[in-house]
Amino acid sequence: MITLDMKGTSVLITGGTKGIGLASALQFAAAGAQTYLTYKWGSADEQELKSQFQAVHGPEPILLQADVSVDEDTDRILEDISRTSPHGVDIFVSNVGYAATMKSLDDYKKRSLFKTLEYSTWPMVEYTRKIKKRFGSYPKKVIGISSDGPDHFYRGYDFVAASKALLEFFGKYMSVHLLEEGSRVNVIRFGTVKTESFSAIFGQEFFDFVVDQGLAPKEVILTPEDCGKAVFALASGFMDAMNGQIINVDYGMPFSDNTMMRYQLWKKQQESES
Repeated sequence: MITLDMKGTSVLITGGTKGIGLASALQFAAAGAQTYLTYKWGSADEQELKSQFQAVHGPEPILLQADVSVDEDTDRILEDISRTSPHGVDIFVSNVGYAATMKSLDDYKKRSLFKTLEYSTWPMVEYTRKIKKRFGSYPKKVIGISSDGPDHFYRGYDFVAASKALLEFFGKYMSVHLLEEGSRVNVIRFGTVKTESFSAIFGQEFFDFVVDQGLAPKEVILTPEDCGKAVFALASGFMDAMNGQIINVDYGMPFSDNTMMRYQLWKKQQESES
């Protein structure tokens, strides 16, 4: 088993108090890293969060209330971070997303698109730049959180998919700009993840349908913990040869998610019932 000592490492995760962000933070904390987690007002149970970090014997997280789309909030939290981490931010995980759901073409509004980009795309760029401005150096690792939305149809996911595609585009270009600075920029594209935000968009009924209809075994639906481990692995230092990559974490489902696989699952179900 590989063990890592991340004591003295500072990790900033936007939207780090729930879902993938929280699962990632717990992985870093278990290795001794100091985590800084942003969240919007009223969206975090501080006591519950602290108990989870105690359970992994990690440093207590520093929670920072902030709206990732507001520059003043970004400046304020970086100032707060400087008080306990004068050297800056070693690892930055851009995790916050905003879902403006679309039911038809009539729902397409420029203002909604721009808001989605403000939350789901631009923070990876702006936080990285502001970290350099405040501390004099970029994070050694910048990780963007994406999804398979750009390549797959999800009802109402139009603008989110577009924002994730642009996030991936910027990840590639940022990796070139920051390479000489010694930084690595990558984006992880997760498959279907059972998180609070995903359920809020598509409902629990979606997961029940997928499993009950035999469209996919429940074992290939990602958990936040699966995702957190992938984020941690990418930031561990063992994968520094990877830069500017869009990394798929999805149990290989896109390859097998076709009519033949559905037929095989259906046939297996029929045989078990006979």
